[in-house]
Amino acid sequence: MTPSTRALDPTRRCVGEDEFDTHASHYEESLQQGLRLSGEGPEYFAQRRILWTRKLLQQQGEVIRQVLDFGCGVGLATSMLRNEIQPEFVWGYDPSLKTIERAQRENSYAMTKFCSSANDLPIGDIDLVYCNGVFHHIELSDRPTALDIIYRSLRPGGWFALWENNPWNLGTRYIMSHVPFDRDAIVLSPPSAKRMLRSAGFQVIRTDAWFLFPHCMCWLRPLERLVNRLPLGGQYLVLVQKPSTSLSEQFVS
Repeated sequence: MTPSTRALDPTRRCVGEDEFDTHASHYEESLQQGLRLSGEGPEYFAQRRILWTRKLLQQQGEVIRQVLDFGCGVGLATSMLRNEIQPEFVWGYDPSLKTIERAQRENSYAMTKFCSSANDLPIGDIDLVYCNGVFHHIELSDRPTALDIIYRSLRPGGWFALWENNPWNLGTRYIMSHVPFDRDAIVLSPPSAKRMLRSAGFQVIRTDAWFLFPHCMCWLRPLERLVNRLPLGGQYLVLVQKPSTSLSEQFVS
């Protein structure tokens, strides 16, 4: 990535874009090195995240026509977003060219587009940006610009579902230490995530935490609904919304 390109597209990962290019062909195997300790595969976690996101949006009465999978990697979640959210169009974005090339090969659906440059994303049209486990790979100095890309892509009143690994969960810490591309990640706590999102202009709607029990204790998982508003689970969601009107428009009205 050249300096001029990076200035426009600063969402490179803190472990290095080249390292994610290296893992593109065996991304699932690298991820499973850590997830095997939970007794589940990546598809289980992706489906639960997306189903919960869908439920919250349905409660808001939202009709989602365009979705952006921000930091989509090889597209594991992109196809699930198509199937579960059922938008008219899905975008997948990741600065790693190798992962995007694989995503394009393996997800050749109509009305789906993958890109490695943020300049190719629409402006002001996206209804939902879904993002999982990406911001702990973005350097602190680059996070505001990454958020600006997301903010610009959303329509007024659009939604941003930020899922992140919970550093307060010891199981998450242990799993990340066994995933090659997560070992040097800059973790993001729930309060820090909310402050970051508010500073970018988003309205925080709610926070949830899931994945409290591993597979060997799956019989306890129904209890998660009793404590999901507490920051206990292995991952958390901060659901935010882009204001429907700008501050200047609010002042005039």
